[in-house]
Amino acid sequence: MLGFAPARGAETMSQENPRRLESLEINEADDGLVVYDPATGMVHHLNPSAAIVFDLCDGARDAAEIARILGEAFELSSPPSDEATAALRDLAERGLVEWGAQED
Repeated sequence: MLGFAPARGAETMSQENPRRLESLEINEADDGLVVYDPATGMVHHLNPSAAIVFDLCDGARDAAEIARILGEAFELSSPPSDEATAALRDLAERGLVEWGAQED
């Protein structure tokens, strides 16, 4: 895992905050993460930015906080909110994170 610091106010976990599934097998790769889902037998390769988003899905951060941290990681002038939300939706659709705020 990439090892980001716990979210400020981590005690405020919410069902609406995205969180990784515990059953996944996660391995670092030179260019991101390789995630194996034993429930489906699927292997997912996450590029560096998707790996950061995935790593931040600990249930203590909402989409806005994830976008803020992603923006800082890539030294952007503003948080990439739309991109972070799209990445979260993709991770949820792949079944890698649970996210109660995901729109159907």
